[in-house]
Amino acid sequence: MNYPAPCWLPGGHLQTIYPAKCISKPEVSYRRERWDTPDGDFIDLDFVDGRKDLPFLVLFHGLEGSSNSHYARALMAHISSLGWSGAVVHFRGCSGELNRAPRFYHSGDAPEINWILQRLVPYARTRGAGKFYATGVSLGANALLRWLGESQHQAEIVDAACAVSAPLDLAGGGGALSRGFNMIYTRIFLETLKPKCIAKLAQFPGLFNRDAMLQSRDLYAFDNIVTAPLHGYLSTEDYWHRASAKHVLKDITVPTLVLNARNDPFLPAKYLPSQASDKVTLEYPEHGGHVGFAVGSMPGKLNWLPQRMVRFLGRYSRLRRWNGCCRYTSSGQVAQCPALLRLAGTRCARQLAHAQ
Repeated sequence: MNYPAPCWLPGGHLQTIYPAKCISKPEVSYRRERWDTPDGDFIDLDFVDGRKDLPFLVLFHGLEGSSNSHYARALMAHISSLGWSGAVVHFRGCSGELNRAPRFYHSGDAPEINWILQRLVPYARTRGAGKFYATGVSLGANALLRWLGESQHQAEIVDAACAVSAPLDLAGGGGALSRGFNMIYTRIFLETLKPKCIAKLAQFPGLFNRDAMLQSRDLYAFDNIVTAPLHGYLSTEDYWHRASAKHVLKDITVPTLVLNARNDPFLPAKYLPSQASDKVTLEYPEHGGHVGFAVGSMPGKLNWLPQRMVRFLGRYSRLRRWNGCCRYTSSGQVAQCPALLRLAGTRCARQLAHAQ
């Protein structure tokens, strides 16, 4: 499923900014739940409720994202149209209310992904979900990949995964975001991160150096003052190295799509890994930007990325039987399978004869 970049939307920057800011997002009806965390904090999850026996899909958003991000709304609207259920997990402090603990969230937070999925998978199963799929975008994609690789076979509580525009090499991506036009993205991130930090210092005075945080002009400086020390890293270099998902791609045992555009401003193509486990599909289209992938004539649509993700995940839909037999198509919809129907009919006849 090749990405057909629109001729009217050239280049990685336009393909990143235009979909996020200029294409209308589909409406989604969310149901919010607040979950307590193991360390006495909380996270908020926004759910869409679908039909029983169909898949459940969870999305981990990107840096300073939310369930209102363009990619989240597009994906949740698409799976809703298929009857699937799903949830957007808000990282700490990203749901509109500051979290309580002396920490935030970060790219390598596999333990956070782990406790959430350890609770969410049985939550979905007890509500009748069929397959369970885990997806992530940008920072959330990197954290998900870290969990998949670090957990190895224990991650097989999920049936398949997708990671979109993950900063697989954090040092390479961090360096790119500190130069030239890319500084516009850094400034946008810092515009929301810094106020959160000021509020966090009101909760925990002296948690980090306020003046140094306010003076940070790029993610390297910000991570060195806030992200790294708050989450157990020695420095930005230590954080960017140890948290990069590229180190664990070879350890993943769950079928996983890694989708990164080669013109993504957040991660230059030269940093894209060329090797991974045989369970990982590395897909690097020439175009798409950072979580962009707009298609169609102007003003464009956001439906290509959700369709690509669902098409990949649909390969791993389990064959299920109710009164008859059915299977999921690659689009996630249910289709009748004649051969299985015949087999089911034969078995039902045998069971009926035995009962008589």
